[in-house]
Amino acid sequence: MKKIKYIVSLLTLMPFQLKAQTTASTEKSGDNTENIIVTGQRQAQGSAAVMSVPKVDLGPLGNLNAEDAPFSIFSVSHDTIVNQQARNVNDLMKYMPSVQLEVRGTAGMSRPQSRGFEGDVTANSRMDGLNITTTTPYPAEMFENLQLLNGLAGAMYGPQNPAGIFSYQLKRPTDRRMENLAIYYDSEGTVNEHTDIAGRLGKNNWFGYRLNLLHGDGTAFVDHSWIRRNLVSGDFDIRLSSKTVIELDASHYTYDERGTPATFSYNNAIQLPSTPDTSKPYLGQRYAGFNTETNSFLGKIKHQFNKNWRLTAGGLYQDAVRKMFNNNNLIINNHGDYQQSIVAAGQANDFQVGSNFAYINGTVHTDFIKHDLILGTNGYIRGNYNPTHTENITLGTSNIHHPQAFPGYQPHGWGRYQSGLTQQQALIAGDTIHFNKQWAIMSVFSWSWLSSDSWNIKGQKKSHDSREAAFSPTTSLIYHPLENHTAYFTWAKSLQAGDTAPATGVTNPNQIMAPYRSEEFEIGYKVKFNQIYLNVAAFRMTRPYAFTDPKTSTFSVAGEQRNYGIEFQASGQINDNLSILGGVTWLDAQLGKTGTEATSHKQIVGVPPVQANLLIDYRLPFKHNQLFYGIALNVNLHYTDRRAANNYNTTFANGYFTTDLGLRYPFRVYETPLAARFNVNNVTNKHYWQSIYPNSINGGTANNSAYAGLPRTYQFSLEVNF
Repeated sequence: MKKIKYIVSLLTLMPFQLKAQTTASTEKSGDNTENIIVTGQRQAQGSAAVMSVPKVDLGPLGNLNAEDAPFSIFSVSHDTIVNQQARNVNDLMKYMPSVQLEVRGTAGMSRPQSRGFEGDVTANSRMDGLNITTTTPYPAEMFENLQLLNGLAGAMYGPQNPAGIFSYQLKRPTDRRMENLAIYYDSEGTVNEHTDIAGRLGKNNWFGYRLNLLHGDGTAFVDHSWIRRNLVSGDFDIRLSSKTVIELDASHYTYDERGTPATFSYNNAIQLPSTPDTSKPYLGQRYAGFNTETNSFLGKIKHQFNKNWRLTAGGLYQDAVRKMFNNNNLIINNHGDYQQSIVAAGQANDFQVGSNFAYINGTVHTDFIKHDLILGTNGYIRGNYNPTHTENITLGTSNIHHPQAFPGYQPHGWGRYQSGLTQQQALIAGDTIHFNKQWAIMSVFSWSWLSSDSWNIKGQKKSHDSREAAFSPTTSLIYHPLENHTAYFTWAKSLQAGDTAPATGVTNPNQIMAPYRSEEFEIGYKVKFNQIYLNVAAFRMTRPYAFTDPKTSTFSVAGEQRNYGIEFQASGQINDNLSILGGVTWLDAQLGKTGTEATSHKQIVGVPPVQANLLIDYRLPFKHNQLFYGIALNVNLHYTDRRAANNYNTTFANGYFTTDLGLRYPFRVYETPLAARFNVNNVTNKHYWQSIYPNSINGGTANNSAYAGLPRTYQFSLEVNF
């Protein structure tokens, strides 16, 4: 309470002086791109509520206009991150209608999936184009935007799951000096302080810098809990010449949590109970939780040979340490009774990733035909490490709607051994052939070298698989009927590393399956109308499916997942005062023949047939000289349909609808821009299962997991821009 009074007192003591706001004019340049010329005074971040990302990063293809790319792409902009007060990257996923999360102990640490296909730990996620670990926390404050390329992208990025590419774009140095200070308050009592400073130094601004510093500490959304997070992030540009720039980035992020609700697990005979109230304490004990530390270092060089040819190359090293000692809540009957234990996790407590890429892009003409050429390579190495010894403590029995406190302590794990090593490298070649302004064909191919090894706790190799020059193609037919209109048809095949059998409960523990081949057909249409971007796509995607046979207890490839779907997306500014970001996905995700009638032709666990989200931001029509000029309201509406809660489809998680509300007030104090924001998430305090997934990833006889969504929460922030 003292923290709230302190923040309020800062506001009441400030002498408010309104000043003229920034104005902008738009001009058309010769290449039909828009140049925005800004005059007047600066505004606070997010004041314009720009919800579109005009340029998308497509790795070896470079940056393309969003409306020209022959893929379904959904982006969450920087203004959305700021105005919705996102604290981690998983906060951004709810705006993406094709995405579901597999929550791993906390909503801030999840494994994402797109179009009903689970993403790989490393292959489907990238930071500034380089592979990273997915299942470790990342703060939203260090990113400029998040982009999701739906569908298969193995021809451009090498072997990967058919879950698309989650691309996190780092903040970069700004040409104009910027100092941004912000303080956030989250219910029940977490205070965060964030500093974001940027600019350029030296002759001709040869050195650019961007520093993000973050500290947060306090009670989470439930009593007897706490969260602590700390970030130090630096992003630097070194301009060696007008044609060559080196980008260097480093970040250190720690995220610790105690006492928040734990995931519930249940077997296929249990009916999933109604959702608990996550504002009640002891769904996770106050001494249970995790400590994580993620260190990332990356560098890139960009060189423009001339107007037609350029080189981009980079590398990344990341160490993601996860010390997990969560509660395990095993539901034991259909009345919601569960047995609670606490265990130091025995798997995947450290991921070490090294990734790389190098691309040469060029444009040539053969008579009237224009060719956009690409030749390059990308890949990564990932090592998995486990503790050799862990503690497991049984605490007691409780009920999902009446949780109890149990005495206990934090268990520990010790020792270390390498449990797995995955290596892959792809050679990429492509050509986009422009016959005229209306018609083009894009073809990209990759040849991949990959290998996977696993070891047991004694250091004995349990499994090995490798492939050489494995081929993954994609090709698109592109038609522009009008300017800023694109119709496309895309076909793709992609290789992905085979799944690994569970460590226990099967006859072939830790065995690595042979690589799979996925296939996709997609047809879509895109429109850019003024500042609005619209996209509709229909698709059919398939992939082999591995799981544990209930009769033989052997983990093997025994089926095929087939997903049909249609998705619609919209983003941008309808006018100067009204912005939107939204979409809807209709999805039929089914498992084909498995050899067992009980699991054949069933809905995939955790994938809703319909999911939709709509964010609307409206700036009230006050005039420049009025006190409340710039004040804005936003509302976010989210719907998730009923989902299968086990592979037999004998129990389901109910659908849910949530509403978030927000208020933003930018103002000035002695010519300094400020902004106050207040958000209420889950206004109706809806109780819902946010995440449903099988523990063994691919299903079978293993337990399933369910994670309940957050209750009504409040967020307040005050931001100062110098």
